[in-house]
Amino acid sequence: MAMLPRAAAAIGLAAALLMPAHAGIFDDDEARKAILDLRAKLEASNEANRAKQAELNTQMADQLAQLKRSLLDLNNQIELLRGDMARMRGENEQLTRDVAELQRKQKDVTSGIDERIRKLEPVKVTLDEREFLADPEEKRAYEEAFGLIRKSDFNAAAPALASFLRRYPNSGFGPSATFWLGNAQYGRREYKEAIASFRAMVVASPDHPKAPESLLAIANCQIELKDSKSARRTIGELVQQYPKSEAAQAGRERLASLK
Repeated sequence: MAMLPRAAAAIGLAAALLMPAHAGIFDDDEARKAILDLRAKLEASNEANRAKQAELNTQMADQLAQLKRSLLDLNNQIELLRGDMARMRGENEQLTRDVAELQRKQKDVTSGIDERIRKLEPVKVTLDEREFLADPEEKRAYEEAFGLIRKSDFNAAAPALASFLRRYPNSGFGPSATFWLGNAQYGRREYKEAIASFRAMVVASPDHPKAPESLLAIANCQIELKDSKSARRTIGELVQQYPKSEAAQAGRERLASLK
């Protein structure tokens, strides 16, 4: 009987010794399992992170490529704009030159038109106490013909004045031109032609300042033609029509010398 308690105690002791070892074995398995689970989770997390990183890298690469394409397109557009601006500057410069040239030509044309208008516009003339309007060319032609009278070039003056009167039959220069035509003809000793010119002047413009001189010149032509009777009659006409004129006084003196 005494053996039984000792056996039971031994069994209890053995059980007590065995129980911690079994518990330690169980804890190691759980730890290993936990570690494996943790490793699996960590690997899965790393894999997910790697996948996410790869996706991010791909997205960033796509975005970078898109950005590069956008920058390239922008650079191309800038170059195109620069080209357009350079072309526009060139066109503007050419347009500026064209406008300047056009303005110059317009100025030249305007100046030419103004000059032609000035040449065509009548000018005011005062001659032999009379004032009238004459075309510039008409005035030039008269002055040119009268210049020959000043030079005593009667051979050239006579046809020049006759041509003037034909060209400008209603000219304000007409009475004076006719008077000087008579003088040119007198200088050429064309007395009959001179008488006709002087008479035409008196008939057309009896109130002209040169009318008395024209009658006296007619009388002188008649004297040259040895026609004293006609000369006395002409001087009488002069004295009667223009008694206070210097020509009338000269006519009276000439009349006294006529036979």
